Amino acid sequence: MSQSRQLAAIMFTDIVGYTALMGKDEQKAFSILNNNRELQKPIIEQYNGRWIKELGDGVMASFNTVSDAVNAAIKIQEACNISNDYLLRIGIDLGEVVFENEDVFGDGVNIASRIQAIATPGSIYISESVKNNVSNKKDIHTRFVMQETLKNVKEPVRIYEVIVYRAKIADGPDGNKETDIPVTVFETIGKTPEKSVAVLPFVNMSNDPEQEYFSDGISEEIINSLAHLKELRVAGRTSSFHFKGKSMDLREIGEKLNVRTIMEGSVRKQGNKLRITVQLINVENGFHLWSEKYDREINDVFAIQDEIAMVITEKLKVSLLEDEKAIIVKSPTKDHEAYDLYLKGRYYFNKRGVHIFKGLEYFQQAAEKDPNYILAYSGMAECYSILGFYSIIPAHVAMHKAKLNAEKALKLDPAHSEAITTLAFINGFYDWNWTEAKEKFQLVFKLKPNYAPAHYWYSYYLSFVEAKFEESIQVAKKAAEHLEPFVAISHHVLAFVYNNAGKFEEGLLASKVAIELDPTAFPGFRTLGNSLAGLKRFDEAIEALTTSVLLSGRHPWTLSELCCVYILAGNITEAQKIMDELVTRSQSQYIPGLFAPAYHLKDYDKAIEALEKAFVEHDGSLITMKVDPISTFIKTDPRFQSYYKRMNFPE
Repeated sequence: MSQSRQLAAIMFTDIVGYTALMGKDEQKAFSILNNNRELQKPIIEQYNGRWIKELGDGVMASFNTVSDAVNAAIKIQEACNISNDYLLRIGIDLGEVVFENEDVFGDGVNIASRIQAIATPGSIYISESVKNNVSNKKDIHTRFVMQETLKNVKEPVRIYEVIVYRAKIADGPDGNKETDIPVTVFETIGKTPEKSVAVLPFVNMSNDPEQEYFSDGISEEIINSLAHLKELRVAGRTSSFHFKGKSMDLREIGEKLNVRTIMEGSVRKQGNKLRITVQLINVENGFHLWSEKYDREINDVFAIQDEIAMVITEKLKVSLLEDEKAIIVKSPTKDHEAYDLYLKGRYYFNKRGVHIFKGLEYFQQAAEKDPNYILAYSGMAECYSILGFYSIIPAHVAMHKAKLNAEKALKLDPAHSEAITTLAFINGFYDWNWTEAKEKFQLVFKLKPNYAPAHYWYSYYLSFVEAKFEESIQVAKKAAEHLEPFVAISHHVLAFVYNNAGKFEEGLLASKVAIELDPTAFPGFRTLGNSLAGLKRFDEAIEALTTSVLLSGRHPWTLSELCCVYILAGNITEAQKIMDELVTRSQSQYIPGLFAPAYHLKDYDKAIEALEKAFVEHDGSLITMKVDPISTFIKTDPRFQSYYKRMNFPE
């Protein structure tokens, strides 16, 4: 038995969603498997690789050099993207392995396999040892993704994604203009923009921990001032706040947020006195571009925020249009008590859950202090719209109040993006005025193209209302991979639209990211359960949805979905128990989405009764009937088709 030990780069590739495809269309699955083999073999040979073996729909290969392995992976992904038939995940590790006959063993094999398994569709994930070996290759760039504890690997592994740029001769009269073209399926990820910044949450240096809201608010207001600038990439508020209280190297944070500069600072507030210290740092070399200390009165807080924002634009050489400069220096209120109340409202709103009520209370107080305070009205509009959407208070009550407050904000500032987004959401998800909703979403993207909440709702609109699944996925991807990559809800939304498109494997991955970012929130487990149900892995789906039910406080949506999955799994007894609970609760509260489990339990009278009530209440779950498999009976069963017509979905 021949055996040799050597250092080698091991590459694993895997076809995304192959198992699900095999269950749906066996002939197509075998055709893709054969095409994948024909695509990869010559490329592996071209880069002096050794085809080790196939493992189901995966391929394992070894290379003598790391650069050969990475370049082969790039070429494979390029060819796969051109064919556009399927997506691959690729993982690469460098390590000492043992070759024995026609096989290979060792930690390098195990690590490469594990890295490939967690790679996002269409990407190339590599270990740190591989990253270090290609760091001097000018045509290969990487970005840090995560540090992961892999199964059967003692130490955590730092994982990077390969992002490669190749020169392309652009069409033009001189024929010599070169541009950088990213070789990656995700258009939103690429070279770190030169003019880019993340504002980390300022540290509360006050003796009173209750002043946390104030230091958070200072940071958030600076982010909001800069977010309108078209020439500057600003990391999203929630993603920047993901690093609050974490001791991490700034270069690593810069890699994760895809920015070249970071602003960090601290706030000490004592009585009427303020001390704010700030520093702007180049994350690539740690060089301080600027630092300042402000000892001022509380009344100077707006001037300090304006000055900080303006210095950032100056140091990063951002050209300001007059209207952009006006946005930066525009004070939202002259009343410092109103401002303080608003910051408290934003602090609690960002905590979500029951904290929204407390946030709403502070926004109301801020508006009472200053009736012209736009942000206080848009804050109330956001609170009411979310409370209504999740049926925490009756939708017709909540949405009416949300609309009133959004309209008040727009009377004061017709270009206020947050208020326009709330109205777009209400127009679509409550009024069912599809044309008005779409026009408002498009307006938001012109005014504030990187506003993440608008991307969430518009992605849902495209998926549920227009059934434009691929476009919806791209919008959700932009939010999850570019605007707010460290926010659980971004990946929950992406998982949801993947599931609507029938891409359950991809939905599974996005759900796992959402859970990893926030394991205490129910939405990630909700989409995880729906993804597993789509893959007919009912026992696992029931486990995930049961967790979602517990974390949501037995929210009717999660109970209805668990009930339907029990029915799919053939467990009518457990499904009926949930239905009985929902019916009992419906006597004293509005239960959204009750029509779906009632129908699948063959209680058609109850389903019609629940649908009638849903139409009266403008239940948010009604917009799902066009694409959600659990609700599509409304357009296919003659007894229910009139309800589908009443929605008047756009063709």
